[in-house]
Amino acid sequence: PRPGFWRWRHAVTTGTNLSSEGLDPRQRRLLFRCWHRGIREMDLVLGGFADAHLASLTEAELDELERWLEVPDQQIFAWVNGMEMTPQEFDTALFRRLRDFHRKEKA
Repeated sequence: PRPGFWRWRHAVTTGTNLSSEGLDPRQRRLLFRCWHRGIREMDLVLGGFADAHLASLTEAELDELERWLEVPDQQIFAWVNGMEMTPQEFDTALFRRLRDFHRKEKA
């Protein structure tokens, strides 16, 4: 079998499972941006997290999520997977929730 996300190519669809109904314009924009990162792996990491948690995030957490979207995909992916240490300014409770969510999804 091929390494990485290729092994999930038949089990995982890329695209939101969350309806944008009931989300405000900011949340809708963030949902779209989380699912359209540029590399499929980050679509799955951030998009899946957004599907599960976006509707319940506070304004401060939405601000933080917007800040993540300015970081290159490869960098966030390395932090989430533990390949690199997460810098202190990004090592927040919300980022740890993302990392834990991703690890649970992989298991």
